[in-house]
Amino acid sequence: MTDDTSLSFSFPAVSRKKITAAFDGGKLTSDGGVMLLAIADRRLGVTAKLSRVFPERRDPGRIVHSLADMIRARIFAIACGYEDGNDLDRLRGDPAFKLACGRLPDTGRDLCSQPTLSRLENAPHLREVIRLSHVLVDLWMDSYARAPSAITLDIDTVDVVHGRQQLSLFNAHYDEHCFLPIHVYDTEHSRPVAVILRPGKTPSGIEVRAHLRRLVRRIRRRWPDTRITFRGDSHYACPEAMTFCKQNGVDYIFALAGTKPLARKVDEVCDAVRTERAVENKIVVRGYTETRHAAGSWHRERRVIARIEATQQGLDIRYVVTSLNIGSAEWIYDSLYCARGQAENLIKLHKTQLASDRTSCRSALANQVRLVFHTAAYWLILAVRDAIPKPRDLATAEFNTIRLRLLKIAARVIETATRVRLAFAAACPDADLFRGLANALVPQAP
Repeated sequence: MTDDTSLSFSFPAVSRKKITAAFDGGKLTSDGGVMLLAIADRRLGVTAKLSRVFPERRDPGRIVHSLADMIRARIFAIACGYEDGNDLDRLRGDPAFKLACGRLPDTGRDLCSQPTLSRLENAPHLREVIRLSHVLVDLWMDSYARAPSAITLDIDTVDVVHGRQQLSLFNAHYDEHCFLPIHVYDTEHSRPVAVILRPGKTPSGIEVRAHLRRLVRRIRRRWPDTRITFRGDSHYACPEAMTFCKQNGVDYIFALAGTKPLARKVDEVCDAVRTERAVENKIVVRGYTETRHAAGSWHRERRVIARIEATQQGLDIRYVVTSLNIGSAEWIYDSLYCARGQAENLIKLHKTQLASDRTSCRSALANQVRLVFHTAAYWLILAVRDAIPKPRDLATAEFNTIRLRLLKIAARVIETATRVRLAFAAACPDADLFRGLANALVPQAP
């Protein structure tokens, strides 16, 4: 059988010289920057922490690839843009990936293949999947040098599916078959906290309360005095969740669907805003007010903020309900609640640039494992970006840009009897930054 990697092909001539090419350059890699991910992984201990809670039910005498090796290969591949498990069928012999996973590029055994990864993703049972999700929460808390005095966590969701996966349902609001996973982010630092796969329907109040209870309990174990504030859309403005927050000293600010009784309470301010816009012929006039309101399912009144905007097209009213007793209505809505828009940007970053919506396994548990792996890849790229000096333009770059400039770097990998040498391109435009990151990401001595 002919080896198609050695077949030559041509490019247009330059200065009358014929140009031929073939994929026969030897031990070359197009992902030399994966070594930065390897150092970041050692610094954060991501794969080590995940492998400790992963089930090991294989015959010890037949194990070729350790759990840590398989998880490491999968996460590194996702971070480098290879989001499908079958990408490892080609990458398993890549010298840089082998080196990043602790194997010698020439004499070391190749990495695991796609079938092995599929078995890995389908191995955990429910309790083990829950422990994997707890690792993500612990990674987030470990990212703080000490317990913060206060944190604000944003909750958002949606994941379109194209198949017959467990938990996928048709949702009329999105007009798609989808999951509605819960993504929780610490948006102040762009850090993921938790990702929970769930059915494609609006969560009930009991379900929301259960998710919040487990997350708060995990945080309180290490940070008993930290003030927690949850911020989310109207899916989470259910009495069970708000009562839980009140009973456990947790603040919240949730969007609230408008109702006729609520509209009547702010009608006077609405008339004033409409009148001002009409009399002065302005394009838009915005006003704010607050009231105390109790919906039919609530057992007590709560503070509700209304943002009222009059335009030439009519009147638009948005409500939020909050446990906070401080701050003006304008500050609560514009400065505090609207800041949750950053969480939507982070979800898009997670989905479009790390393919976290590649939840195509039949089993819901396997898809949850995939979410954990994609979130672990998020942490590694975030660690690389956080190590970039702030004056550099890449310090605030998106993950695709980080991948293009720092991970997708060609290198020749040379293994000798006493060492392994990586020969990067001399014309690499970010050579100085890459060299600095390799030093900055080295784990610090305890």
